[in-house]
Amino acid sequence: MKHFISTLFVLASVSALAQNPAPARPQTRPIALMNGIVHVGNGQVIPNGVVIFDKGIITTVVDATTTRLNLNDVEVINVAGKHVYPGLISPASTVGLQEVAAVRATVDKQEVGALNPNVRALIAYNTDSEIIPTIRNNGILLTQAMPQGGTVSGSSSIMMADGWNWEDAVLKRDDGIWLNWPGYFSRDFNFDDFSVVVKKNEKRDETIGALRATFADAKAYAAITNPMPMNLKLEAMRGLFTGRQNLYVRADYGKDIIEAVQFARSVGVPKVVIVGGEEANRVVTFLKEQNVPVILSALHRLPNREDEPVDLPYRLPGILQKSGVLVSLSYADEWWRTRNLPFQAGTAVGFGVSDREEALKMITSNTAKILGIDKLVGTLEQGKQATLFVSAGDALDMRTNVIEQAFIQGRKIDLDDRHKRLYQTYKKKYEEK
Repeated sequence: MKHFISTLFVLASVSALAQNPAPARPQTRPIALMNGIVHVGNGQVIPNGVVIFDKGIITTVVDATTTRLNLNDVEVINVAGKHVYPGLISPASTVGLQEVAAVRATVDKQEVGALNPNVRALIAYNTDSEIIPTIRNNGILLTQAMPQGGTVSGSSSIMMADGWNWEDAVLKRDDGIWLNWPGYFSRDFNFDDFSVVVKKNEKRDETIGALRATFADAKAYAAITNPMPMNLKLEAMRGLFTGRQNLYVRADYGKDIIEAVQFARSVGVPKVVIVGGEEANRVVTFLKEQNVPVILSALHRLPNREDEPVDLPYRLPGILQKSGVLVSLSYADEWWRTRNLPFQAGTAVGFGVSDREEALKMITSNTAKILGIDKLVGTLEQGKQATLFVSAGDALDMRTNVIEQAFIQGRKIDLDDRHKRLYQTYKKKYEEK
């Protein structure tokens, strides 16, 4: 009972501090961002560009110095000397699915059981999360809510960082199924001495056998047009065999990556994405040949092998990019650090990625291609959604990344968040002394 009361007190204290800004209203008139440094997201930069959007859709992206425009009845915003970017995309994220790790009532990222393809992260997404406004303030306007736990965790969905509820916020429903590949070894963190314990996976063969049976059943089920009665678990996997859904496979060791891809191919799944990929550099030729993209886990970490160079995680995006592998960056399980995603891309530039625009693609257009939303977002191009932001400086540099304006589907977002409120509270407190 005491634990229950203390939990209620924590939740009440958090909610009483302040509320998130109300979701933005739909765009009512055309808006033109004039004279900014426009980063298209496909590698192109327009030094003095203009971006015009209406009813949530980009209508014009041109060089302002060479194009004459009719700006009658258009709201003109001068962003001279500032940077305009497509909204950043955070893949493989649990933002919106968990708030405070120590408070169980705020964690809804997994279900019990080993094989749960029918579990949907979509309906657990909490648009009232205090974390969502903080990621918007670093330019992250889209996130992939992914399930965790078990062997087959469930399906993810692509969410916008604005909306009253998950129905309002969803951009793409059930984009893929998540599989935790049963590798040869497992790693556990020992909190007694803060070490990583590596041990053999004794149930590996048994787990792979269960996976083969499940995927065989799902493929046979997918061949039936109107199955009666409907099997919810197998129905959730139907899109894997038509290419409508990705199979996202969490795998880090090189041999596990190869076996996971070969497994997917053998059961008839055409679209496979490796998530984590800490040893992707060891199997880069295989990934290129198989045309398998990689969503890397956090770069700001130490290598997992004692004999590896200490900067290998930083160099990994550059190694894959130069080998022709489609690469995206994520923070995966570290939802509390998701707001730092653009700075990972900045780090990658200093450790081998060819240039800043290539690094930007790893959190915009590359990610959009992998997630299957590149016709909607990821670049600033005519006909795509007006999900973009304006930064006073380089968005990949934490010293100059100051987001001044953000738009999601043309809606102007309120950039207030808990970090800013706390800053103002304590700034005032200490200025008075």
